[in-house]
Amino acid sequence: MKFHIATEKEIKEGKTTDVYFLRTREILERTNLKKKVWAEFTVANPPYDWIVFAGLEEVLYLMEGKNVNIYALPEGTIFPRRDYRGYPIPVMAIEGDYKEFAVYETPILGLICQASGIATKSARIRLAAGNSLVLSFGVRRMHPAISPMIDRATYIGGCDGVSSILGAEHIGKKPKGTMPHALILTLGEEEAWKKFDEFVSPAVPRIALIDTFGDEKFEALKAAELLEDLAAIRLDTPSSRRGNFEDIVREVRWELDLRGYKNIGIFVSGGLNEESVKRLKEAGATGFGVGTSLSNAKTIDFAMDIVEIEKKPLAKRGKLSGSKRVYRCRNCGNFFVVPRKETLEECPVCGYELEELLQPYMLNGKIVKEYPSVDEIREYVLKQLEGREC
Repeated sequence: MKFHIATEKEIKEGKTTDVYFLRTREILERTNLKKKVWAEFTVANPPYDWIVFAGLEEVLYLMEGKNVNIYALPEGTIFPRRDYRGYPIPVMAIEGDYKEFAVYETPILGLICQASGIATKSARIRLAAGNSLVLSFGVRRMHPAISPMIDRATYIGGCDGVSSILGAEHIGKKPKGTMPHALILTLGEEEAWKKFDEFVSPAVPRIALIDTFGDEKFEALKAAELLEDLAAIRLDTPSSRRGNFEDIVREVRWELDLRGYKNIGIFVSGGLNEESVKRLKEAGATGFGVGTSLSNAKTIDFAMDIVEIEKKPLAKRGKLSGSKRVYRCRNCGNFFVVPRKETLEECPVCGYELEELLQPYMLNGKIVKEYPSVDEIREYVLKQLEGREC
């Protein structure tokens, strides 16, 4: 028996590709055909009006040492469904002899499709939560081998922290969480709260899980009286007992406030998404543990298409031929896609300065751009979220 996962070596060797790419490379090699192509990654019909581009770092790690050039939007760039004129926006392009990267189309798409979907969902939940604490609890719903990728994508999308140990290590943070129902069940409710307070590092906020056995309102008051440094109570009420979850939050908030516990927050978890987070925040929740909706976020259905061969525009039906540039206006934020042989000097909409977004990250297999930290990427995302709605 073994874990059914690909090793880094197997991924880098192209063994996770679809077999027809391997056959294509074999045919090109046996005919001694060398074709320099320009291939672009676009999404035709994304599930949302805007997308957070993620996964580029792993693409560069995969392709390092291959004789290719890679141009891409900076990781964390939020781009719209289409540009100002309705053209799909290339988020990344690979240039080189097609034999060099034919077998990597499948893994490259996997790296950016899933990470971008998770980062986008995280950003939408960040908007719904406002300034409230949001923690990623989703790794238990997915294969453990990809927990670092999941947690990284949720963090750069806007989550304040992640629960898994390895995921936190990958982003250079300490894992965050509260306490499980298992602790309550094995020790009993009050004893579990006391032992957590007694044994766990003072640096960890005291958040008492209160709905294992009793009523949320009365258990919240009991925890508030018992623990002097209680930061918050946590509601993880099962769906079969919730009724109107927002009203439960309102009731708990009212009773805590009435007795002078206005400083104690209400942390909620269980089946949350951007819509429920927004409603619960309005009801009085101050923190959120979000799981499955993050880790099981819709993937962004990117496709890779050759659009130019030996400098000559050529693409299949439904795709735009020729290599391209991508611009974003520094003022109005509109995107513009133009043929690579053309340049735009100013925004066609407001006349303001433009920035060219498809930047060189790899030339001849060597990474040529210093890569930002996860915190820098996250701040870049949060800056772009200002003024948006989920």
